[in-house]
Amino acid sequence: MATVKELKATARPQSGKGAARAERRAGRVPGVIYGNNEPPVTISVDDKELRQRILAGRFLTTLFDIDLEGKKHRVIPRDFHLDPVKDFPLHVDFLRLGEGATIRVSVPLHVVNGETSPGVKRGGTINIVTHTVDLECSVDNIPQYLEVDAGALEISYSLHLSDIKLPTGVKALSREDATLVTIVPPSGYAEEQKAAAAAAAAGTAAPAAGAAAAPAAAPAAG
Repeated sequence: MATVKELKATARPQSGKGAARAERRAGRVPGVIYGNNEPPVTISVDDKELRQRILAGRFLTTLFDIDLEGKKHRVIPRDFHLDPVKDFPLHVDFLRLGEGATIRVSVPLHVVNGETSPGVKRGGTINIVTHTVDLECSVDNIPQYLEVDAGALEISYSLHLSDIKLPTGVKALSREDATLVTIVPPSGYAEEQKAAAAAAAAGTAAPAAGAAAAPAAAPAAG
């Protein structure tokens, strides 16, 4: 389940592009805390710390206690914007969370044991069809990820959302038949299967033909 991390912020009394640029020049990233039927609060956070949080992964499913001048705000990141060229954060939005609140989140999918599956051992390739799953859950019960065990998959077989067990109190918002992962056959596999089927069919038919011919030959020999 999700853990809560600490993040310090400073109140940002001024808004607008000019004030935001001034914050960035000072090594800080402008942001806002909103939601829970309370007025939005403009803030700024340390640029270096925010970058580390984003690069660490799972940023949008991590709960934070933002320390804003001595007052704690329980939040979850809802969005962030990066510079299109230099890739540094330009702005970040946090959703304020009330106690026991229910939210919708997208969590990553982790595929395990794919390398040991029969399909991969026979030359197939793991194909992750769905990388994230949309869930509805309480803010205290957010999974860091969903795990899918592909260890028993054969070539051309798949696992669907209905095949995995969700944590208690967590509801999937995607279709139950949504494909999560499949084993893609190797090149030429279809032709090999056709040839094998044809050979098997020919081998089954041959004894039957021989059995029919034997009684007919016997009287002639006599």
